[in-house]
Formats: sequence, C-alpha cells, structure tokens
Amino acid sequence: MPAPDACTLCGSRALSLYHEDHRRPYWVCEDCSLVQVPAACWLSATAEKAEYDKHENRVDDPGYRRFLARSFNPVSAAIRPPARGLDFGCGPGPALAAMFTEAGYDMALFDHFYFPDESVLSADYDFITATEVLEHLHDPAAWLNRLWKCLKSGGLLVVQTKRVVSQEHFAEWHYTRDPTHVIFFSIATLQWLAGQWGAKVRLTDPDVAVFHKQD
Repeated sequence: MPAPDACTLCGSRALSLYHEDHRRPYWVCEDCSLVQVPAACWLSATAEKAEYDKHENRVDDPGYRRFLARSFNPVSAAIRPPARGLDFGCGPGPALAAMFTEAGYDMALFDHFYFPDESVLSADYDFITATEVLEHLHDPAAWLNRLWKCLKSGGLLVVQTKRVVSQEHFAEWHYTRDPTHVIFFSIATLQWLAGQWGAKVRLTDPDVAVFHKQD
C-alpha cells in the first residue's frame, strides 16, 4: 500500500514506512514525527461508532475516574472554579466532565458521535481536555487548531494519549490493535505542535501533555 499523500498533522510529504503488520502499514512523518495509518485503512463512520459503542466507560466508575484524574489534576491545580471548560471527544459517558462539574467548574461537551453540537466550538474556554481522542482523529491539524482557537489566553489544553516510544516498542504495542487508532504521537510530535502554537508544553504523565497558551 502506498504512503499517504501527506501528513495529516503538518502536511509534509516526507513520509517513510515505520512499521507494518497483518492489519495495516504505519508511516512516520519526517518533519513532525507523527505516525499515521493511510486513509484506505480507516474504518467507515458506521464501523467506527460500532467500535465505540462497545466501550463501557461509566461516569461513576472509580477506576475510570482514577484514570481520568491524570487530566483532571493538572487543570485543578492551575485553574480554579468556576472556570469554563470543554471536554472534547467525551464519548457517551462524559466522566471527566462530571468530575469537573462536581468540583464547581462550568463544562461544555463535544463528541463527533455522541455530543455533535458544534456550536460549543464557537465559545472561548479557560481549559480544554481531550482524553483518549487524539489517536482517532482523521484530520488532526484542523481539529487541534480549532481547539487552540477556542482556548483563552493563559488557558490550558490537556491531551491524554499514549505515546510512541520506539520502533521496537511499536511493533508489539497494544495501542495499534484498536482499528479506530489511526495516528500516534511521540514526544517529538507534541513538541512540534507546541512550537507551531508558540506554547509551553509539560509532560505530566507518560500519556498526558499540558499545553499552556501564552498571554
């Protein structure tokens, strides 16, 4: 299968084969380091939603809340309620938004399949969270830049997605087995993104990055 026409994040055509398994090939961008799956391997919208409908992430699940606390804690430590936040890609059970609401924050929701009201993307926010959603984006450049424009000066964008470590690790990585995962970020990719935005980025956990929009 040929390489993608261009990187879905930075638009570069400098792509090289990173890995290939029995399901699909993975190409890496030589400019932003994003690893990506060709569009020919993406699921249809119907098949993609069917995969998400299998998830059982309940709002009141203590284990799920502990997992999401890695994105909740950097925000609550830096921004006090009643600040306004957006939970982007919240899924059918927006547990993280519930955690913020319970703590006194004002929350909006957006999810392409479950909360598709794009009017919330015309507002301004003190913080935006995107947990386990970046790896699903077919057009990450458009979505991420749109979110960045929604973020107030001085605000935080918190993204939670597992990172590419090495080709050796990638070859055995469980994260690639999900057919809805089509792009994969490394530290280099996150740093490239921060550079494009003129932002500061902190890596607070192995799967969490906090972008600070400068005043």
